[in-house]
Amino acid sequence: MSPLKKSINPVRKKSLQATEVAPIGAAFSNGIKKYLPYLEDLRRRLYWSVIVFIAVFIGGFLSSGFFLKKFIAFFNIKGAVIATTSPFQLADVAMTIGFFFASLVIIPLAAWHLFSFVSAALTSKERRWFLLSVPVSLFLFVLGFTYGFFILYNTLGLLAALNLSLGIQNVWDISSFLSQIFITSSLLGFVFQFPLVLTALIRLGALEAGFLKQHRRGAVFIIFVLVSLLPPTDGLSLIIMALPLVLLYEITIFINTKRYAR
Repeated sequence: MSPLKKSINPVRKKSLQATEVAPIGAAFSNGIKKYLPYLEDLRRRLYWSVIVFIAVFIGGFLSSGFFLKKFIAFFNIKGAVIATTSPFQLADVAMTIGFFFASLVIIPLAAWHLFSFVSAALTSKERRWFLLSVPVSLFLFVLGFTYGFFILYNTLGLLAALNLSLGIQNVWDISSFLSQIFITSSLLGFVFQFPLVLTALIRLGALEAGFLKQHRRGAVFIIFVLVSLLPPTDGLSLIIMALPLVLLYEITIFINTKRYAR
């Protein structure tokens, strides 16, 4: 091969590579441009969601004194003193209250934004199911939260009376007291969402109602294990907190079996 050919070949090779890369780059750029309106819409929704979260958090933080008074008055357990162990503890409690209210507002708002964002790609049947699932999800969360709150309220009264009968004073740290109540109640509210998750999996074809029937014992075991991770840890509270979840599991089987039997 001549020296001239040797000098031309690399140049020609580079130009051919450039011509091959150019269409790929143009296609990628066009693909990005195609999705830019959707990305911009998503960015706008996230931006306003963050603004709402911060605004509600600040409102909850500033009004924490009012809610704290109401809460302490409601939990007026005989023989129990709710105290602070640090001068900065009230600030931590105020942040917990602000975060709780902000989460309470942002969850349904995020669900609405998700529906608005994907609604164009959904069929009318899927839209109806989504619109129905949002209020059902909120109802199940409130039901689980209220039930957990009720169980904790009564359990704390019994524990306070038991401590007094043993000659033990009840001096409860306000931060741990509030965190345990709100976290446990919120977690139980989220656990109450599992009927919706199971129904969605059945509709997608990932599960069958018959499978849930066959593995009923295993499901009940998992429910008891999950509930045992939440305070209070005594046997009676464990049974009382697990029973509604077992009932919801049976209702999920019944509804989905009836629907697919038609």
